Amino acid sequence: MRLDPLFSKATAGSAGETGSWRNFRPVVDLKKCSGCKECFYYCPEGVIEVKGVARIDYRFCKGCGVCREVCMQKAIVMVQEE
Repeated sequence: MRLDPLFSKATAGSAGETGSWRNFRPVVDLKKCSGCKECFYYCPEGVIEVKGVARIDYRFCKGCGVCREVCMQKAIVMVQEE
């Protein structure tokens, strides 16, 4: 259930750097990731790049968990920040 790829996409880091307030961060299991780009399409911050597998720019990731929710392979888990 992917939106049309022509919809508006946030530019990477448009809301600024995250800093130290994020409670959870998404971690991609590279063995499970199929490179389908669902996380890329839905990331509200535009911080996911997919070249073979998904890579997340943690400098700007807010930890919202949308990527985990849309991942059909269940390749993304949310890990508590220390």
